[in-house]
Amino acid sequence: MALKAGIVGLPNVGKSTLFNCLSSAKAQAANFPFCTIDAQQGQITVPDERLTKLAELVHCKNIIPATCDIVDIAGLVKGASKGEGLGNQFLGNIRATDAIIHVLRCFDNDNIVHVDGSVNPVRDKEIIDIELQLKDLETVENRIKRVEKQARVGGDKLAKLEYDVLMQFKAALEAGKSARTVTFDTDDEQQIARNLFLLTAKPVLYVCNVDDTSAAAGNKYVEAVREAIKDENAELLIISAQAEAEIAELESYEEKQMFLEDMGLTESGCDRLIKSIYSLLTLQTFITAGEVEVRAWTFRKGWKAPQCAGVIHTDFEKGFIRAEVIKYNDYVTLGSEAAVKEAGKMSVEGKEYVVQDGDIMHFRFNV
Repeated sequence: MALKAGIVGLPNVGKSTLFNCLSSAKAQAANFPFCTIDAQQGQITVPDERLTKLAELVHCKNIIPATCDIVDIAGLVKGASKGEGLGNQFLGNIRATDAIIHVLRCFDNDNIVHVDGSVNPVRDKEIIDIELQLKDLETVENRIKRVEKQARVGGDKLAKLEYDVLMQFKAALEAGKSARTVTFDTDDEQQIARNLFLLTAKPVLYVCNVDDTSAAAGNKYVEAVREAIKDENAELLIISAQAEAEIAELESYEEKQMFLEDMGLTESGCDRLIKSIYSLLTLQTFITAGEVEVRAWTFRKGWKAPQCAGVIHTDFEKGFIRAEVIKYNDYVTLGSEAAVKEAGKMSVEGKEYVVQDGDIMHFRFNV
């Protein structure tokens, strides 16, 4: 699955520093607004210790982890919804993403200028929210004009349903709420909502960029953000982008772990962020393991075996016969596929099997 997350935020909040930590690409990071003019893209790997363990058991040196594309999107200012600054480019880049990583400045530093003159992450959040909401409201109102007459006098049930969905979005957006705060009960309503591709309907992870002394517990700015998003159906993560940049420069695993321990952390912020993106998008991983390679494959939670087979190749889904499934813990405990089979721990599943995170899969198909 090709997935893309976009890093957004006001200028000088630490977006590019965070991007550089996450990706092998090196976006320019400087202390002035609009340092990032073009959206820069890199690819991040999803940390998964299970792959290393399985590779040891099957004596395989080729490990292929799951990946996600990440984009550093130029900073936004007031008026972006009307094309101010880099507004049109900014909004277009967001529209092309599956999820938004919204970086908020939650640290004091007189040497780093703030585009609005003071540190206030809730205000910063609202600036971007308002611009995205205004653009969504424009989209919704234009769509209402197209379907309103059909819905009211044409007797078109689908148009009536779409009109009702649009009016719920309109009410929320006019109240200063994002589209993701609106929920729908039926599959038809949910499909109509998805087809609108609203910017504020995208799942969002708020990243509070703090100083290194606040990386473990947060600070007053983080608590203000937490309170502001409590009803928003969004997630929050605390990271010190500067500390992550320093960790990235260390060569050995031991040095990195010592650095993290000194900060009161057990896992790097980058690893936590990548895992949070997966959680945000309700993504999971199944694994294929053999002598040639151990590989992680991304799928959406709730997918059945044929859908997951299609992630590897469309022919696997078209000609799906069955899936041979081994639970990760069983494989590690027993030590080999042969031992798992001998213990009767390998199951044979059909088209209705809902794949679980960490399942080790072998698909049988015929095209």
